[in-house]
Amino acid sequence: MASVPLSSRAPSPIHRVGEVVLDAVESIGDFTLFALTMWRQLLVRRPRRRVLLENMYAIGVGSIPVVVVTGIFIGMVLAVQGYDSFHLLQMETRIGAVINVSLVKELGPVLAATMLAGRVGSAMAAELGTMRVTEQIDAIRALGANPIRQLVVPRFLACFLLIPVLTIVADMVGILGGWALSTRVLGINSHFYWEHSRSFVTAFDVMTGLLKSIFFGGAIALIACFHGFHCAAGAKGVGRAATIAFVMSFIAILALDFFLGMLLNTIYHLAYPIPPSLL
Repeated sequence: MASVPLSSRAPSPIHRVGEVVLDAVESIGDFTLFALTMWRQLLVRRPRRRVLLENMYAIGVGSIPVVVVTGIFIGMVLAVQGYDSFHLLQMETRIGAVINVSLVKELGPVLAATMLAGRVGSAMAAELGTMRVTEQIDAIRALGANPIRQLVVPRFLACFLLIPVLTIVADMVGILGGWALSTRVLGINSHFYWEHSRSFVTAFDVMTGLLKSIFFGGAIALIACFHGFHCAAGAKGVGRAATIAFVMSFIAILALDFFLGMLLNTIYHLAYPIPPSLL
């Protein structure tokens, strides 16, 4: 009986795992080279002011409504969910400290970045993917211009600079939403609400959230532009690029939040062995 050629045999599980690992390593390498090229172009020459302002308007101003709505409801949800537990302990007035520190340190930056990834990251990936499919990126390269400098750098700077502003907006409206529900609906004294918040929330907490948001914005822009530049052919490829851009951006946000949280908490404990509130 003739033997089956090796080329026609079904790949073994080990071969499949190897292919997945090699694809992952290749993707990480391509992304690293893409990011390094973008940084080099950013340092060589700044983008034109008009192009940068157009991207900042589309990314920043267009995202304000969804960030405001998200922030308000998150603040009110924290108040509703935390009230019963604090009421059992007769510590209702301290709920403001928990709401505010949760918003400025974790939920504000993460939710603002998630909204940006869903609204802006997917749009950037789809736009650049369409330009890739219709060969507009190749046309830019044929004219002697660098497509990364023309297309990626302005989008990266807009995300990098504006997501801290959107985070501040989310924090403010979330704090106001939690305060309004706590004092007007749940009957918590407004004076003690703010007094406990002032003594518990530190400037380091606020700076922690803003620092995280800067990393989130950079990651979203790089991931979205990378998948747009490496989009497969056809409408299906554009849709897949937009979907993968959002999913990978969300995973990157959670991973960066974890590692940055660990790093910043370590720095805080080294700088303040005794919390300022206990001094």
